[in-house]
Amino acid sequence: MSDCLFCKIVDGEIPSSKVFEDEHIYVFEDINPKADVHLLVIPKIHISRLDQATQAHAELLSHMMLSLPKLARQQGLEDGFRSIINTGPGGGQEVDHLHIHILGGKKLPGFH
Repeated sequence: MSDCLFCKIVDGEIPSSKVFEDEHIYVFEDINPKADVHLLVIPKIHISRLDQATQAHAELLSHMMLSLPKLARQQGLEDGFRSIINTGPGGGQEVDHLHIHILGGKKLPGFH
């Protein structure tokens, strides 16, 4: 998708603080962190939001979820982490590309 911010990050058109990349996902630091550690895990293919994923995406979604603990440990989050998927405007999604937030550290905000 040519005008998608996260697709442009994956394609290298927009710089990011990359943490990890493989053939399926791209992981980078959130530009406006809400915790000591705040990463975004995105699929390299464009899926607008979680409720638009299909059975055809099952392997990719599994890969994303199973990558979270390893990524968190690599960031020093040995005691745990929070993972969040915002879906649609009503769910707080700001960028129209599926992404999972990994948050952790001493300054982990509570839910209000």
